[in-house]
Amino acid sequence: MKTSLRDRTAQVIIIVLLSLLCVSVIYPFLYMLAVSLNVGSDAAKGGVYLWPREFTLYNYEIVLGNVVIRHAYLITIARTVLGTLIGLAVTLLMAFGISYRMLPFRKQILAYVLLTMLFSGGLIPLYIQLNNLSLLNSFWVYIIPSAFSAWNMFVMMKFIQGIPEALIESAEIDGANPLRILFVVVLPLSKPMLAAIGLFTAVGHWNDWFAGAFYVSDQNLIPVQTFLQQLLSAQDISTVLGSNNNQEALARGTMLSNVTLMSIKMATVMVSAIPILCVYPFLQKYFVKGVLIGSVKG
Repeated sequence: MKTSLRDRTAQVIIIVLLSLLCVSVIYPFLYMLAVSLNVGSDAAKGGVYLWPREFTLYNYEIVLGNVVIRHAYLITIARTVLGTLIGLAVTLLMAFGISYRMLPFRKQILAYVLLTMLFSGGLIPLYIQLNNLSLLNSFWVYIIPSAFSAWNMFVMMKFIQGIPEALIESAEIDGANPLRILFVVVLPLSKPMLAAIGLFTAVGHWNDWFAGAFYVSDQNLIPVQTFLQQLLSAQDISTVLGSNNNQEALARGTMLSNVTLMSIKMATVMVSAIPILCVYPFLQKYFVKGVLIGSVKG
């Protein structure tokens, strides 16, 4: 089938625009990678764009050798894994329960959940509530407040309502209780949607710096993104090289003049971004399928 000149022109324009969009997204990442792999004092002269001019791994040695960053990584990994699992469990249980149309006070519960999406109490009431619950300056301040998402619950509920009722009715005829129906019928069919919601939840936990900055004052409890936020606003490299490990590394003969605050910042950004990027290829097929199913069922 021959395409008209107008269609071919439109295709060329679309390809050019998408190519420019890809370049605008990929180039900053490549630039930060090049600066992080370049000697800091040399990168400060300029001219480093896509490839390091003087290759070095010392920036990463400093970042990964910092005790605060290593501990922040453990906090981030723990909150991401635990927060995602708890969030998925709460979302699935809530959505499964409300999906029953004969549930008592179902409309009232839905209205209450919807109200939380439209109105918020604000930062100060939330801070007071977290203080009353003794969650401030604790690890659980990252988990409990974000364990439930009204949006994820509604998406999951619509998906469950799209499951053929014949499957659930046949399980009920065989004597299955609601809990067995959840684990035998609903859960296996919900894997694509759970993967999509889980990916969004994990990315939210990994990228969150706000909770660590405002609800936690103990440096041993801050996540890596909060440390990165503090680092990006720092004006002195001693903020980064203040640990004993770094001072010992400098004492072994490494010259401080080869390190700049910018090179350390770029290395920290790359170290904090690469792990979550590596998750996408493994969940891509479930993520795409879940989004498509959600769009059709919604």
